[in-house]
Amino acid sequence: MTSLRSLASDLGLSITTVSRALDGYADVSAATRERVRTAAAAVGYRPNSAARRLRKGSSETVALIMPTEPGRFYEPAFVDLLAVIGERLAARRYDLMLLAARPGAEELAAYRRIVKDRRADACILVRTRRRDERIALLQEAGLPFVCHGRTETQTPYAFVDGDGEAGFREVTSRMAALGHRRIAHLAAPDHFTFAWFRARGWRMAMQAAGLRDDLQTMCASAEEAGEQAAAALLAGPDRPTALICATDRIALGAVRAAQAAGLVVGRDVAVTGHDNIHASRFTHPALTTMELDVRAVGERLADKLLTLLRRDAPEPTGDVFPLRQILRASSAEAG
Repeated sequence: MTSLRSLASDLGLSITTVSRALDGYADVSAATRERVRTAAAAVGYRPNSAARRLRKGSSETVALIMPTEPGRFYEPAFVDLLAVIGERLAARRYDLMLLAARPGAEELAAYRRIVKDRRADACILVRTRRRDERIALLQEAGLPFVCHGRTETQTPYAFVDGDGEAGFREVTSRMAALGHRRIAHLAAPDHFTFAWFRARGWRMAMQAAGLRDDLQTMCASAEEAGEQAAAALLAGPDRPTALICATDRIALGAVRAAQAAGLVVGRDVAVTGHDNIHASRFTHPALTTMELDVRAVGERLADKLLTLLRRDAPEPTGDVFPLRQILRASSAEAG
């Protein structure tokens, strides 16, 4: 097996230069890094992972804690995203470590353990909240992180988000243009920033159309909660003719509630969601929804994190991606 010493000798470079080139350090020119990596691949050289971690003083691990119930690591909107992030990080020899913890004290305790024990070199935060204690904790500890979503903190931080406000403004405006006048919003809890933006987009469109904006109910982002919330709205005196749901999981429950009430989805009541999870294509009728470009978002999240991990990293920045509207039969906009 080729050693680092023999590889350096063959290239006429010092062991330090070859080592730093393989580790991607910016103080080695791009041409030299490429030359070293090409030569290493040609002879099948594989650096010793343990020695590299010790040399760099890092774990070569990025942590992502999913705020969820114990034993329930189920969040379909994140499955494809995690695969893209993991693939991007692996190309730079970082492992993605997934953990689960209850939101709140248990979740914060998990982040404190990561900081205290240096179990990860950086973190990816998901399900951001408008006032998010995790950001203050990681900033104080000096641990690099990037958020999937925004918060109300005034301190600069790196994030990638979707334009939920514009997306929900667009879908609500479309429903109004189709003649709907009682358009309800089944909102996710508004301490989540994504839910707050989506509700604001719905409300802005309702006000622009001159329609009442009090047909809103809040529920957990789950099928059972969506079913219960939709059933209550549909049983009320001002039955809505359109249900704009904050997530696809809520929308799946809303479809079930509408059908249980004897309504034909897409004719008697329109239902829309957000996320374009796999199941959204297989409801009857198929669910109108919207989605982010998962690959673009996942790659941007990983790239931002890898940039922050450099010693000469620039100030963190944020990016907001547009949403793609997917028209299907549940809103009578596509067959």
